[in-house]
Amino acid sequence: MALDELKSAIPDFAKDLKLNLGSVIGNSELPQQQLWGTVLACAIASRSPKVLRELEPEAKANLSAEAYTAAKSAAAIMAMNNVFYRTRHLLSDPEYGTLRAGLRMNVIGNPGVEKVDFELWSLAVSAINGCGQCLDSHEQVLRKAGVDRETIQEAVKIASVIQAVGVTLDAEAVLAE
Repeated sequence: MALDELKSAIPDFAKDLKLNLGSVIGNSELPQQQLWGTVLACAIASRSPKVLRELEPEAKANLSAEAYTAAKSAAAIMAMNNVFYRTRHLLSDPEYGTLRAGLRMNVIGNPGVEKVDFELWSLAVSAINGCGQCLDSHEQVLRKAGVDRETIQEAVKIASVIQAVGVTLDAEAVLAE
């Protein structure tokens, strides 16, 4: 199992990450599609080749072809949106917020899976990418759709652990060179 291989690669000083990785994925109460779509989108967003290589096969095995593509789409569109909207929010000139974005985002309206799942994956990626405006937007859509705070927090926990594992393993790879 790739998850076990990933956990075994985590150094002893990061034992908490190893335990958390097993917990947030292995003990998740999210439905399989939400869980593995979140895992895949976050593995992509982590930018860690090792994390993506290890988690992608299991995600692919647990997702339909449509959900697999949609999770990758969530990571892709949020890579763009998180930079754009975070920048607009951080600029001190509020006029940028009134300008038309002019960026295509069609996949958000038609992701090929349940909108709630895509929104959850987008929120998790936004947590990794640090876009508060996107986090608020996706959280509001999820809450209006009846998703509870515990589910939203679970996706954020998955994002935080996957990101931390990626940072740790990539740093260890550089230090080993």
